[in-house]
Amino acid sequence: MQLRSEHSIGIFHIKINWLFAACVFMTFAAFARLGLWQLDRAAEKVAAQQAMVIESSQNAEPIESIPAGHLHRANPDLQNRHVSLKGEFVNERSILLLAEFFQGMIGYGVVTPFRLESNGQLVLVSRGWTTGILPPDTPPDLRPASGPVEITAQVFVPEENARVLASQIDASQWPLRIRSLEIDVIADILGEPLFPFEVRLTEEQAGVLVRHWPAVNADVNQNLSYALQWFSFALLVLFISLLASSNLWALLRGR
Repeated sequence: MQLRSEHSIGIFHIKINWLFAACVFMTFAAFARLGLWQLDRAAEKVAAQQAMVIESSQNAEPIESIPAGHLHRANPDLQNRHVSLKGEFVNERSILLLAEFFQGMIGYGVVTPFRLESNGQLVLVSRGWTTGILPPDTPPDLRPASGPVEITAQVFVPEENARVLASQIDASQWPLRIRSLEIDVIADILGEPLFPFEVRLTEEQAGVLVRHWPAVNADVNQNLSYALQWFSFALLVLFISLLASSNLWALLRGR
């Protein structure tokens, strides 16, 4: 068997060293397999998170039962955990997150403090999306929920390096209009401590609006980034080997 051969397609010429080609193919396959492995890892994370969500939704625990020592940003077990809250919405202190979108329409994200019946603590409850930005001066449709209620929600833990857009807040006018949910800033405005994370209402709960966030927020960004990296390496190996064994570079330069 000859280890070398030459082929032409019109003005395109290529010389193939089959031993070299086999090495290129194995390298390409190895990089591609690493990329697929990272995608599989991402899918496993999403599946595990979904399973946890289904399990916890069937038996949501009171939010007061979460130990104080678990309420820190480095605890991934809190993400998407279902909790139950019993108390009342403080509707007159609602917060509007500016310029949030749903199906191409601009509106507000609505967050309303909820006072727990058991200990009086305030929890920021994200109720969903509502219209009200266009035309100008259109009042938002908040649809407040009044009276004592019991609701179920999911804890949302932001990424540690999540970008926070600082807001110039007019604390004299309610509902507040802010760009990002800054819990520490809102606690100062309300003059009392808050539960350290927002919670997002699940379906068919009192006060829920349009739930414009995903039901599961698995941390798969790193896996997707690595997968893109490995697939890029695989394609780069093919491209460089093609340039090295053909007249493609000359054709690209117009020679």
